[in-house]
Amino acid sequence: MSKSFDVVVIGGGPGGYVAAIRAAQLGFNVACIDEWKNDKGGPALGGTCTNVGCIPSKAMLQSSEHFEHAGHAFAEHGIEVKGLSLNLGQMLARKNTVVKQNNDGIVYLFKKNKVTFFHGRGSFAKADAAGYEIKVAGAAEEVITAKHVVVATGSNARALPGAAFDENLVLSNDGALSIPEVPKKLGIIGAGVIGLEMGSVWRRLGAEVTILEVLPTFLGAVDEQIAKEAQKLLAKQGLTVNLGVKIGDIKVGKKDVAIDYTDAAGAAQTAVFDKLIVSIGRTPNTTGLSAEGVGLKLDERGFVAVDGDCKTNLPNVWAIGDVVRGPMLAHKAEEEGVAVAERIAGQHGHVNFNTVPSVIYTSPEIASVGKTEQQLKADGVAYKAGTFPFLANGRARALGDTSGMVKVLADAKTDEVLGVHIVGPMASELIAEAVMAMEFRASSEDIARICHAHPSLSEVTKEAAMAVEKRAINF
Repeated sequence: MSKSFDVVVIGGGPGGYVAAIRAAQLGFNVACIDEWKNDKGGPALGGTCTNVGCIPSKAMLQSSEHFEHAGHAFAEHGIEVKGLSLNLGQMLARKNTVVKQNNDGIVYLFKKNKVTFFHGRGSFAKADAAGYEIKVAGAAEEVITAKHVVVATGSNARALPGAAFDENLVLSNDGALSIPEVPKKLGIIGAGVIGLEMGSVWRRLGAEVTILEVLPTFLGAVDEQIAKEAQKLLAKQGLTVNLGVKIGDIKVGKKDVAIDYTDAAGAAQTAVFDKLIVSIGRTPNTTGLSAEGVGLKLDERGFVAVDGDCKTNLPNVWAIGDVVRGPMLAHKAEEEGVAVAERIAGQHGHVNFNTVPSVIYTSPEIASVGKTEQQLKADGVAYKAGTFPFLANGRARALGDTSGMVKVLADAKTDEVLGVHIVGPMASELIAEAVMAMEFRASSEDIARICHAHPSLSEVTKEAAMAVEKRAINF
C-alpha cells in the first residue's frame, strides 16, 4: 500500500522546501521529492539556488573580492601583502563547503518539521477522485499519494542553438562556478545577472573578460540612471561589455571556442576564448513531470499555467517559483511557497509582485524595488525623484567604497514611494528598508523623518528621500 500525504511537493529548491515546511507547520502530513545529487550520490536539497546558483556564486564573489582587495585595496589601509597568490582549489573547496552546509541545513529543517523526504525524480502517475498518485524514480521506485500537489521543479539554463553545454568549454551557470584554472580569455554571452556576476568573479581572479550582449542597452530592466552608473563603474574595473551584437557561428574546438559576431556598428568580428559562459536566460523545468498524462496545462512558453493564486487547471494542484510566470528569483519562489501552503490551509496567502526586490551582486551591488523612472514616464505617472551619492557618506568613506547612489521615486501628488534604486556598497541589504516602506505605502517624507544610525550606509537612503523635496543636508 502506497504512503499517503496531505501535501506532496515536487522539487526541493527555495520554493519547494519552504512550501513543504510551511505546510507542515500548518498541521499537514507533508512529503517533498527532490532528485538533486551531491558528488557522492546523496541528496543535495536546495535546488539550483543552493547548488549552482545563488549560494555558490555569492561564495565565489566574496572570495574573489577578498583576493582583489588584498592585491589592490589593502595597501591604502596600511596592510602590506607580499607574495600574494591564488589557491583556486581551496577557493572552490570553500564554495563547495558553503553549499553543503546549506544542503545539510534543509535536511535538518525537514527533520525538525517532520517533512518526509524522498530522493528521486517526482512525476504524475495518476489522477482520480481521491487525489494524485506520484511516482518517485530514485534508488528504488515507489508510488505515493497526495490530496494536494505543489509543483516546484524550477528552471534550467537556456542553451544557444549549436552550442550545447559541455561544462568544459561551453559553460552554464553550473560549469561557470567550477572552472579548475583561471582562463586567460573568458567570453560571456549575456549581460544579465549571471553574466555580470560570473564575469566579475573571473575578472578579479585574473581573466580577461568580454561580455557580448544582444540588446542595445545595458541592464534595460534597471532604472536607466542607475544602469548607466553601474556600466561606467564596471567598465572602469576592466569588465568589457559589448552591446547590440548579433551572434553568428560558434565553433567549439579542442581547447577553445571561436565566436563570429557582428558588433553594434555592423562590423564583422571574431573572438576566440578559452572558456565561454552562456547566460541567456532560463527555461521552465517540466521534463519528466508527466504533465500531459494528467492534463496539467502548460502555457505557450512551457511554464505551468497558473492563476494569481498559483492554482493550475487541475483541482488541488499548485505550481510555484521558476516553473511559473513572474521573475525567476529564489525569494519570489519562497514567498509563493508560503502563500500556497497557507491557501491550502484556507488562509489568505499573499505575494505582492510590486515589492519583490531585485539584486545583482557585482561590486558595486545593484538593487531595486518598484517602478523605474522610465516605467513611470511610459505610464504617464507624475513623480518626483531624489538621489544621493555614497561619495558624500561618512561610512562609505571609511569603508573605502564611495561609488554609486541611492535613488528614490515618489508620487508627485501623494508622495507615496513608487520605486527605490541603488547602485553601491551593500545595496542588497539597503533595499530591504525600501521594500518595507513600499509594503506599508510609506511616503518619501516618512523615510526622510526616520532616524537612521550614524555613521551608516543607510543614511544615503534617508538623504535620497530628503532629496525628493530638495532638502538633502550633506550634499
